[in-house]
Amino acid sequence: MRKQILCAALLLFLTGCSAAETTAPDSMSAQVETVAPVEVVEDGMTPVTADMLQPGDYEVTVDSSSSMFSITSCTLHVTDSGMTADMTMSGTGYLYLYMGTVEEAQSADEKDRIPFTENADGTHTFTVPVTALDAGIECAAFSKKKEIWYGRTLLFRADSLPSDARADLVTAESLGLTDGVYAVDVTLSGGSGKATIHSPAELTVNDGQAVVHLVWGSDKYDYMTVDGVRYDPVTLEGGSAFDIPVMGFDYEMPVSADTIAMSTPHEIAYTLRFDSASVKDAT
Repeated sequence: MRKQILCAALLLFLTGCSAAETTAPDSMSAQVETVAPVEVVEDGMTPVTADMLQPGDYEVTVDSSSSMFSITSCTLHVTDSGMTADMTMSGTGYLYLYMGTVEEAQSADEKDRIPFTENADGTHTFTVPVTALDAGIECAAFSKKKEIWYGRTLLFRADSLPSDARADLVTAESLGLTDGVYAVDVTLSGGSGKATIHSPAELTVNDGQAVVHLVWGSDKYDYMTVDGVRYDPVTLEGGSAFDIPVMGFDYEMPVSADTIAMSTPHEIAYTLRFDSASVKDAT
């Protein structure tokens, strides 16, 4: 009986060694992470390219498909020839990046790898090309500790841009809307997906400036923020109602709304899309 136990133990030991040998990663290969990737591209997103933006430098938000690849801040540089971004990382665990898949990174020339720049505070910043915002961009990151490539998907969020960054912004003036009252279809996105608004909404144009009377399906919103400005409700009857500016039509206009429906107030990020083709005279 003792001999059988010893034989079984030896077999398990040899099996474990064999498995360890076959799963040992090559220093230039990819390895599956224990952290599951998340989908960063949302339904309905439309890519935003450099020609749709005003040249300039903008602080933007970057979503990553991996919590192990966290960007704490990012400056987007927009020029007539394209876009680049300075991404400052939460950690220092990556030696360089390659904008493409892991397979492409493995076969790429070393000169095509993007090294980090060490900042005065010890953080690392990578400067990468950006083909478009609101579009998934493949990125491979080389781990300093494990000496292997990991694949990520990055999303530079267009809704984190200030409204004046858009060169293609459709406004009441560009639509030729004269002073008056109109109806416009509005689409709400973001949050948990449970919030609703009334659509069509009342749109007032005065001196070329458009203001929408936005009514929520709940009376639990106590303020909204648009382009950094806070707006309080004009009424709570029939739902929290706000008169807010329309920064532009036919794009995802970022807003936030604070709800008191939960145990503590929560400010939630949303986007509103005003359909210019739906604008009708309401007088």
